[in-house]
Order: sequence, then C-alpha cells, then structure tokens
Amino acid sequence: MSSAAATSTDPHPAIGLKAIEKWYGTRDTPVHALAPTDLAVPEGQFLVLLGPSGCGKTTLLRMIGGLIEPTSGELSIEGKNLWRGGDRQSEALSELGMVFQEANLFPWLTIEQNIALPLELKGVDKDKRLARARELCKLVGIAGFEKRWPKELSGGMRQRAAIARALSYDPHILLMDEPFGALDAMTRDAMNLELQRIWMETKKTVVLVTHSIGEAVFLADRIVLLSPRPGRIDSIIDVPFPRARGTEVQTSAEFQAIVRRLRVRLAEIS
Repeated sequence: MSSAAATSTDPHPAIGLKAIEKWYGTRDTPVHALAPTDLAVPEGQFLVLLGPSGCGKTTLLRMIGGLIEPTSGELSIEGKNLWRGGDRQSEALSELGMVFQEANLFPWLTIEQNIALPLELKGVDKDKRLARARELCKLVGIAGFEKRWPKELSGGMRQRAAIARALSYDPHILLMDEPFGALDAMTRDAMNLELQRIWMETKKTVVLVTHSIGEAVFLADRIVLLSPRPGRIDSIIDVPFPRARGTEVQTSAEFQAIVRRLRVRLAEIS
C-alpha cells in the first residue's frame, strides 16, 4: 500500500484542502466527522475516496462541493477560496458540478430540459441551452431520448442525464457521490466504462465516492483510503493501469492484488 503524500508541490491544484475539519452536533453532543485533513488534487486527475461506512467520505465530498461548511481549515478550488466569512464564493463554486446517487431529475421536465436547467437558471438563451443539452446527450450516450420524460428511462439512463446536467455549464471539476450505487451489477459495470470514456473526452478533474473496491481500482488514478470516524487519510494508492481500461483489466493478477490489499487494510482499520 502506497503512502504517497496527500499534498502536492502544485501551488494551485484543482482542489486544495489545508487542515479541513468537520464537527457536527451541539456542544453537549459533538460528533467529530472528519479530523484535520490535507489533500491536493491535481487538475485532470480521477480521484476516488474509499473507506468504511461513516468515515466521512460524503462529508468531505460535500464540503468540497460547497454544500457543507467546514468547521475549520482552508478549502480552495483552482486557487480560489471556496468559503469566506461563512459564505460560499460564487467564483469558486462555478467550477463545480455534482452528481448524487439518485438522478433527481424533475419529472415534469423532459430529459433535455432537465439537462439545460442550470443554464436556464444562469439566463442562457433557450436555443443555446437546448443545443448544449443535445450535445451532452450525445456525449453521455442518450442521444434520441432528449424529448422523453425521466420515468421513461432506465436507472442507468437517468444517471447519464444527471451527469450531462452536471456538465451543462462546463465546470472544471465533477464531484460524484455513489452515482451508481443504486444500479444492478451489470448496469454499474457498463456505467463505469461510460464514465471513464466521458472523463477521457472531457479531461475534467473528478472526485468519486464509492463503497466498491473494484470500482475504485477500475476508475481511479489515485485512491484515498479514509479511516473510521473521525475520518482521516489512512493511506493513498496510485493505480498503475494505463487508459483506456477495458473490463479485462479486472481479471489481471495486479488488479486483484490491489483489491486484496485494500480489502485487508479496510478490515484492519474498520
């Protein structure tokens, strides 16, 4: 297991965390969710957060996404502070797109309208935003379904639409919280291949939270393993397999060895 440094010599990484910490609850019942954490994510990297349930993976991701304010520490997005005086900074926030476990599409909007919604909220002209939605439908593999309602699509296709919506305003960073956790195994494998393709085409910086060790090793450039609460970085592993990765890499001895080492370490720290 690699213990590569969590920090970087890059003065302006895509994501920079310095002593980020999170406490929940009141003075009488405090919960220490995340211990002070330093982490730097270089531009264009595919980073996966892995760890036991309750270790702070989602808390950390949501702090990066500006959904939860850190209790202390500094968080920067491409060199810009995300938080200042308790307020989120729009310049940093605009670089972030987020995908959740549930697609959360509005049922009364068509697929292209759902994808174009962030652009509508930004005041983009209707023709331009719908053209962007159609372009993204091609990118994520749902071209031809632009006029359909969310209920007419499978779970995997709805998640494709959710990814397209997160990419609609062309953020530099894509944050993903268990995006395929609710899908069946075959669909999840297919979506992993699709996510890799989308990432390779867009060159976004991606941070993905997952409970699946195999998914982490297949997708990641680098895996950050978090310890149980209060979450802290236990170890970091660089994944050596070249891109593009096909499903056959999962049967290789090296892939299986990394999975085993992660599984053993998770058992040791849980």
